[in-house]
Amino acid sequence: MDKSPTADAHGLGPVSGWVKRWSHLVPPGGSVLDIACGRGRHMQWFAEKGHAVTGIDRSSEAIDAASNFGEAVLADIENSPWPLMNGILLRQFEAVIVTNYLWRPLFPVIAQSVAPGGILIYETFSQGNETVGKPSRPDFLLRPAELLVAFKSLRIVAFEEGFLQNPPRFVQRITAARSDLRDETDQAPKLYPL
Repeated sequence: MDKSPTADAHGLGPVSGWVKRWSHLVPPGGSVLDIACGRGRHMQWFAEKGHAVTGIDRSSEAIDAASNFGEAVLADIENSPWPLMNGILLRQFEAVIVTNYLWRPLFPVIAQSVAPGGILIYETFSQGNETVGKPSRPDFLLRPAELLVAFKSLRIVAFEEGFLQNPPRFVQRITAARSDLRDETDQAPKLYPL
């Protein structure tokens, strides 16, 4: 578990190991969107690395804290229109970070928010021990390999699914890149098991 001084200094808790593991894929100085950002632990992580960060959360208390690290948007994204727009187009980011439960209808918006060449880093609970980290809605728990299906339009970099201790829970994690360019040979890349 990460006990970095910066995480403890603001009382934000540790940065996700999955986020830390794949954050090197975010282009230097690239824009980062943290969806359901809470108090901004991941916003702080990326801001300290020189990224322009934006966070969305429905809690005004969380947004007040997150605003210390970048643009913080108060929005109930489950029940209201998506707030990050450029006219009629979705704003896009070099990295989109999710480390929370999200409503399934948001999956297409998340994928479209990843800029060409950008990266999605997503970690959430899966079906299993629902007594720990229980979501506000039972349909938020993911079915096996659901993130692979939901983000099949992106190029999968890594996927993990399984049981973790302390606290005991089932998780799904995915890191995927948006590549709008086709290989000259237009052949599908080779797939290797993790």
